[in-house]
Amino acid sequence: MSHLARARHVFDIELAALKSVRAQLDEGFDQAVELVVDTLRRRGKIVVVGIGKSGNIGQKIAATLTSTGSTSVVLNSVDALHGDLGIVNDGDLVLALSYSGESEELVNLLPALKRFSVRIVALTGGVKSTVARHSDVVLKVKVPKEACPFNLAPTASTTAMLVLGDALAMAVLQARGFKEQDFARHHPAGAIGRSLLLQVRDIMRTDARNAVAEQTLSVKEALLLMTRAKSGSVSVVNTRGKLVGVFTDGDLRRHMAADDHVLTRPLASVMTRHPVCVAEQALAAEALKIFNERNIDDLVVINAKQEPVGLVDSQDLPKLKMM
Repeated sequence: MSHLARARHVFDIELAALKSVRAQLDEGFDQAVELVVDTLRRRGKIVVVGIGKSGNIGQKIAATLTSTGSTSVVLNSVDALHGDLGIVNDGDLVLALSYSGESEELVNLLPALKRFSVRIVALTGGVKSTVARHSDVVLKVKVPKEACPFNLAPTASTTAMLVLGDALAMAVLQARGFKEQDFARHHPAGAIGRSLLLQVRDIMRTDARNAVAEQTLSVKEALLLMTRAKSGSVSVVNTRGKLVGVFTDGDLRRHMAADDHVLTRPLASVMTRHPVCVAEQALAAEALKIFNERNIDDLVVINAKQEPVGLVDSQDLPKLKMM
């Protein structure tokens, strides 16, 4: 089997594993979500515990839960019996990861965990295992086989466990009414935080860098305004200062191909009416979405009176670390 064929074979096995685990979802998943939500409502936390590859997956699940507002910590199964058990409090919920459900370190930890007033949700392929029997809820991650040719190395099973953890985190997020603004509070750095915390007014060009012209102005005069503003477009307004259109470098090129006298034309005859625009108080993330969905280079910013008060230039976004 070629390397490429082997890679595709692994994909096929792991995709089949995910479909299998998806089919195993039952009311236990609803119960797990309710337990997590109830724990967090009572100011408890999620304690994620696992060993080996399951432990590695547990770290990612805990990180996803925490980043989406569900306070989570990772408890090392070995160190727990040597003092780290102090991280557990009454009222917490334990998320126990073990594909076999018989991992010695985790099984040995169960009696100590039971001394606390905690509830346990197990992610395991062994539905009759020791871990499953001592858990309040069992989420089944039994896979047909591993992607390993010897059916030994945790591959498909850890992928399934990871996806089930993501499903749990997203269901909890929805159940708790977690919003974009909440997400931004947990991600103040990086492009995600900037796009969610900043408003359009924080990133737009204003004053001399925002070219605005009345619709009676000629194209030649408008081009001078654009040059001074170092902008590729000009917002066109009526006599009351309300936005009625936009004229861009692209519009100029298109009209010049068909009209030798375009420079003397009033903007009203060549502008693009009903341009794409965004409110100044909108989140910067909304501006990013518009740029991604529409084939434009400049985005006009308007206020509540429909007046153009700024311009977002797509060329500014990388400098603002918004892309």
